[in-house]
Amino acid sequence: MLVTGLWRYPVKSMLGERCETLELDARGVKGDRLYAIRNAEGRFGSGKNTRRFRKIDGLFDFTASYVNAVPMLTFPDGTVRRGDDEAIDTALTNALGQSVTLAREAAVPHFDAGPVHLLTSGALAWLKDRLPDSSIDERRFRPNIVIETQGDQVREREWLGKFVMIGDVTLKIQEETERCGMVTFAQNGLRRAPEILRTIAQENELQFGLYADVIVPGKISKGDAVTLGGDWGSYADIL
Repeated sequence: MLVTGLWRYPVKSMLGERCETLELDARGVKGDRLYAIRNAEGRFGSGKNTRRFRKIDGLFDFTASYVNAVPMLTFPDGTVRRGDDEAIDTALTNALGQSVTLAREAAVPHFDAGPVHLLTSGALAWLKDRLPDSSIDERRFRPNIVIETQGDQVREREWLGKFVMIGDVTLKIQEETERCGMVTFAQNGLRRAPEILRTIAQENELQFGLYADVIVPGKISKGDAVTLGGDWGSYADIL
């Protein structure tokens, strides 16, 4: 198995950046979802409503990347603004049609669930087989790490409770990723596709992808070999 894609999302629920390498620490991917759009109620912008998050339409029209650790936001009209620009909150408020600020993470991470999100080529192939006329693309699922696997089956449940070694990094697979409407959203050349969520719900109980914790921090690069180890108990014994 090999790493074929690496992604980081500087601002939660905005489009992110494809990377050649990622640094991981105990929190997860360095810089990933480190910023979020905060509304007037103090809730963070997301693709869904929860206790902490509020759905804010239009976030998928923005793209965020880093330049020397500063988030750079590309607005829907193509304008690029620095995250440390004193006028960034006003610009975001005008673009999104409500009072918002760009907020750096404080004590509680901006993640929905696990800190590192994995996706396999086998799962993508499985979905493409069921929806040959749909625009199935890894970007819809917002992974951090895309892993090339053999076959066209969703075999992620076999990874639960196991560890994965990639580059200098060891991850612990914690749980499957429960999907929401974000996988259906239109973005950069991908049309809206409600059939994707419907199929995942009907045929795989809304699960698609894996969440993992970082056990040994380090660096991952595109092209790195991926090794799936035994169950977590056997690995923990040798730490």
